[in-house]
Amino acid sequence: MNFKILALDNKEFDSYFELSDSELTKIGGKRMIVDENPGFPCRVSLEDAKIGEEVILLPFEFHKTESPYQAKGPIFIRKGIKTKELAINEIPIMLNHRLLSYRGYDKNGFMKTAITEKGDKTKYVIKKIFDNEDIEYIQIHNSSPGCYNCEVRRN
Repeated sequence: MNFKILALDNKEFDSYFELSDSELTKIGGKRMIVDENPGFPCRVSLEDAKIGEEVILLPFEFHKTESPYQAKGPIFIRKGIKTKELAINEIPIMLNHRLLSYRGYDKNGFMKTAITEKGDKTKYVIKKIFDNEDIEYIQIHNSSPGCYNCEVRRN
């Protein structure tokens, strides 16, 4: 069973860095300078931002579905970063040191399973969830804050 982890497209977010701080505030965003690592996981690079980097924290609709499971939440985006293209079955390092929530959804956007596990078990958990053929995709979240990280698709 092969899978692919998908980062968010930088083109969707590049223009946010051109906004003033007051314009960001109006849309619920905030410009920040990273002061600890790990702690600011970028959803475009799928890497933790480095100390001193500029990031924007903004609300993002990560589960666009017509099911009751539609969802929106905060994500960090690093300035000047291009979308990370991971290899088949590659796990980004930023997942390894976090407690994660893995949520498996069917083709209609209904959650069929959810597992909480340490990030260093990601490959095992993905394969276990995809053993259920009804699961179309998986979303991975940071468990404690609940923030969206990335999506996983069969490949």
